[in-house]
Amino acid sequence: MRLSHGFVPLLAVLVFLTSLPAGAVPSGIDPDPGPERSTRAEGDFGRSGAECRTSVEGAEAVTYCHNPYPAVYRVSLHIECVQWWDIDVDGTPVEVGPAGTVRLTGRCWEGIASVWVTEQRV
Repeated sequence: MRLSHGFVPLLAVLVFLTSLPAGAVPSGIDPDPGPERSTRAEGDFGRSGAECRTSVEGAEAVTYCHNPYPAVYRVSLHIECVQWWDIDVDGTPVEVGPAGTVRLTGRCWEGIASVWVTEQRV
């Protein structure tokens, strides 16, 4: 049996895709958002602004914000706690200079309901 020339490349791609390890996923697709999230800080800044990576473990949140652009941004961490009596966190704004990275942390007593970062161009 002879395979058509159009079928051979398709077969090669199919064999390649089925031979990838289970954890291999094309770029841009997050199969398991899990505890660590990468988000752009809130604000309408087009393609500029700080890129923030947040991880939540128990009642503590840690965020690293990196600014790859020449402008200076001010970022702030906000945490909403699970319990009504637990005080929510609105972190102090921190400036991130060009090519700079900052670490923001915060915690609740019992647990974290949501975490987000806001930014403002300075």
